Amino acid sequence: MHYCLISVVGLYAPCMMWQPLYPGHNNSFSLLQEYKVSNFEQRLMSEIEFRLERTPVEESDDEVQHDDVPTGKCIAPIFDKKLKNFRAMEGVPVTFSCKLVGIPVPKVYWFKDGKQILKKDIRYKKVREGDGTCSLHIESTTSDEDGNYTIMAANPQGRISCSGHLIVQTGPPRHRLTPIHSQRVRARIQEVEGEPTQERFFRPHFLQAPGDMMAHEGRLCRLDCKVSGLPNPELMWLVNGKPIYSDIYHRMLVRENGIHSLVIDPLTKKDSGTYTCIASNKAGQSSFNLELTVMEKERKHPPHFAEKLQNIGIPEGAPVRLECRVMGVPPPVIFWKKDNESIPRTKDRISMTQDGSGYVCLLIQPTRKDDAGWYTVSAKNEAGIVSCTSRLDIYAQWHQSIPAPMKKTPRAGSRYAALTGQGLDLKSIFPSSDSGPILFSSSPPEASLESEEL
Repeated sequence: MHYCLISVVGLYAPCMMWQPLYPGHNNSFSLLQEYKVSNFEQRLMSEIEFRLERTPVEESDDEVQHDDVPTGKCIAPIFDKKLKNFRAMEGVPVTFSCKLVGIPVPKVYWFKDGKQILKKDIRYKKVREGDGTCSLHIESTTSDEDGNYTIMAANPQGRISCSGHLIVQTGPPRHRLTPIHSQRVRARIQEVEGEPTQERFFRPHFLQAPGDMMAHEGRLCRLDCKVSGLPNPELMWLVNGKPIYSDIYHRMLVRENGIHSLVIDPLTKKDSGTYTCIASNKAGQSSFNLELTVMEKERKHPPHFAEKLQNIGIPEGAPVRLECRVMGVPPPVIFWKKDNESIPRTKDRISMTQDGSGYVCLLIQPTRKDDAGWYTVSAKNEAGIVSCTSRLDIYAQWHQSIPAPMKKTPRAGSRYAALTGQGLDLKSIFPSSDSGPILFSSSPPEASLESEEL
């Protein structure tokens, strides 16, 4: 018995000092106090949540319907604010409240110690506001209300739950609330939490929203939007259905002109995905989606020549191509020089080309003598610069004179002369005639040989 008492005291250790609620009273503790639960109690509540998220429940009594399958981006329920734990004196009103978002709007279910709280239970009043705030109000606590309270939110994308613990203390009679005290408590709560009944609410509406974006890894990305609504909506950013919280890489900003911004700096490949912005106030909520694609950081490489310029010589008037192949990331810019003087792209007879494969060409058409010289091509990008040089020689056209055709001797005379040149005495072999000697004497052997060679 003593062991249980010690456990209870350790279990419900308060997290703040007790303070008097009413002036003039000598009570040394407040009537309602928030506190932290022990690890054992937290494990118990987690076990209840785990089982509830996996068991069937009776139909929710709120007005949310999921008959139609949503056509846009769906987001599983997410708690923006969770339930708290309270310690209260008997007779004090207690309200558990939380705030959740989701697309489509989630249905809400309330439980006490794992048992569903239905609408017919008049001890509890369930309230749901347009901004996603859900409340469970207990008008006057009794020892029966002591226990774990759980809220579960569900939509077609999934279920989520959170819990809060309530301790109801029954103190000495002088510390118990009289009806007058209870009225004072309710009056003060209404005075603090009540709002003017004449105030009008307007559902959030996005006046400006970004579309799908592409950004480079390592750079800054800014998502801007503008939203209207009364009261001013609260914005929540999600990526792939998970909330984004402010840290060294993510910042949520609001400018004077009403522009809300999500700033990501620097971008990484992990930042790619579907971004959702949900704006909510008491009148309802609105949202938009966009796809952010993060392009891999560009790797920079200095230019280098895969093929260099070659020395070349051509006759004057013929076209010439000075060609090379240069690679680099990003693609380099090409510059041409002749004898250390830049060649303008608009120069007559000269054209410069470059393609995506790295092919670079300087075309001169037609060439002249003054085109001869040293040509240099330079390739430059953010990572470096490289150059190579070649020589272009222009020589004059060579016009060879063609000699006049020689008079050919008859084929027979040519053959006899060739035989004579080999030492044969044709005169002794063939009888002389009037035509024969004239032929041999008019065409000497040497002339016949020269003619045959030409």
